[in-house]
Amino acid sequence: MKIGNVEIPSPIVLGPMAGVTDLAFRTVCRELSECYTVTEMVSTKALCYGDKKTPTLLQLGPKEHPAGVQVFGSDEECMERGAALALEKSGADILDVNMGCPVPKVVNSGDGSALMRDPDKAVRVIKAVIRGAAGVPVTVKFRLGWDKGSINCVDFARRLEEAGVAAVAVHGRTRAQMYSGTANWDYIREVKQAVSIPVIANGDVFEAKDAVRILRYTGADMVMVGRGAFGNPWLLAQCAAAVAGKEIPPLPPLSERVEVAVRQFELALEQKGEKIACLEMRKHYAWYLRGVPYASYWKEQVCRMETAQDFYEVTKGILRDLC
Repeated sequence: MKIGNVEIPSPIVLGPMAGVTDLAFRTVCRELSECYTVTEMVSTKALCYGDKKTPTLLQLGPKEHPAGVQVFGSDEECMERGAALALEKSGADILDVNMGCPVPKVVNSGDGSALMRDPDKAVRVIKAVIRGAAGVPVTVKFRLGWDKGSINCVDFARRLEEAGVAAVAVHGRTRAQMYSGTANWDYIREVKQAVSIPVIANGDVFEAKDAVRILRYTGADMVMVGRGAFGNPWLLAQCAAAVAGKEIPPLPPLSERVEVAVRQFELALEQKGEKIACLEMRKHYAWYLRGVPYASYWKEQVCRMETAQDFYEVTKGILRDLC
């Protein structure tokens, strides 16, 4: 499978998710599978204005190739310059543009899903990004449309392909749906039939069999796993096995899952420092414990973690009481 001139070893993609797919989480996902990974979305305005925190979001792991970096914005000049800066600072193999984020603070600035309401502008933005990318393949992630009365993903995909985009990822929901309801795979199938570039299908992949179903139903080239990977980085390898027609590896016992949670925390500790690592690990650790019998007490303790010592004390208790 190729995106532009970049060979992608796996049809499974870990979807870029703000506040979730940081370097620590992407690292454990790559260690457990050969999935293709993309950074959290990065503001091109922040890049252009020299925001000091933004470059940390662009950092890729030493073994994280091929990988993509995702940017968002709607100012053409800033997107062109920001694309070049993002690639320069990250060394990414592919540049992805977010035209699907439904969050109000993003769309109210004309970014993310808002660009689906103005396809002409979206095309101008993409052409600017392609100029800034200077030969690096550019992909776009978007939704079905703004709402059910304005679903335009098929024409949108065609116009992006004409503009020079190397691949598209389609989330089977409208902006109005946010993350509610059921993803509509019919429109992803229509997009695949309408374009000749690779299509990545996204939406409601929570089990390995879902990956097989969405690829078979839509005819898409790759499948993107999003919320299904929360606390479950093993899902990516399970999806890859299912798609390849191999035996699906079982979810490992809790003790091994806790080991991976510790690995993720220690990576975050090294990359972000104790305070931020502890705050961000609260949600991740709770996800790792999702579905574990009698875990409610320890989930409460996880939500109170403030120091590395707290993290290791909670981990000891989980291993003692639940494993």
